[in-house]
Amino acid sequence: MYLERFKLDGELAVVTGGGRGIGLASADALGEAGARLALIERDPDLLEEARAVLQDKGYDVSVHEGDVTDAARMQAIADELAAKGGASILVNNAGIALSDIPAENMEDERWLKVIDVNLNGVYWCSRAFGRHMLSMGRGSIVNVGSMSGFIVNRPQPQAHYNASKAAVHQLTRSLAAEWASRGVRVNAVAPTYIETPLNALVENDRPMLDRWLDSTPMARMGKDHEVASVILFLSSQAA
Repeated sequence: MYLERFKLDGELAVVTGGGRGIGLASADALGEAGARLALIERDPDLLEEARAVLQDKGYDVSVHEGDVTDAARMQAIADELAAKGGASILVNNAGIALSDIPAENMEDERWLKVIDVNLNGVYWCSRAFGRHMLSMGRGSIVNVGSMSGFIVNRPQPQAHYNASKAAVHQLTRSLAAEWASRGVRVNAVAPTYIETPLNALVENDRPMLDRWLDSTPMARMGKDHEVASVILFLSSQAA
């Protein structure tokens, strides 16, 4: 009974930033549960590499090159997939950090870029795919937020990233409240420090890495598959 509720046979799951890290791990988890996969990624090389990895596991995968900050492109992909039955799962994973910049030295362009990808991108995708989910009367959206949406990380200064992720969590609550009665669930995960390309540079900064690990009860970085397992749960009828 319980494991049956984790199965996603016949569902179409969209993962943004699906070319690597948490996005690729999430696609892997959703595919293993039976979902058809649609990956959205800016980098065409990452897209093809991810497609090959997932297809080698026997998953049904389509890839769609696009930037989540391009609202029109996200709507076009959503409409294209709707013509093929429509996506019932959306994982808003695409994000950037550009950390270690004091607030007083922040360039306008850098602030706007992080907000555009991390917040606007989540909204554009949620709106585009949410429209079709609402018309179907069902769906699940999972946003990849961050612990940085609830705490101030130390020692790195990253006001722009923290603000963007805090906004993602409030957007998640707002959409959940609006759409729950119409059959669409909206949730978020708030990962700690995860071993992904986004955090790869810290490997060369031992003092910062030690600070991170000292503030982590398990004294280690998290793994992308650990986040993907939670995303699978929230995407499924088990949630």
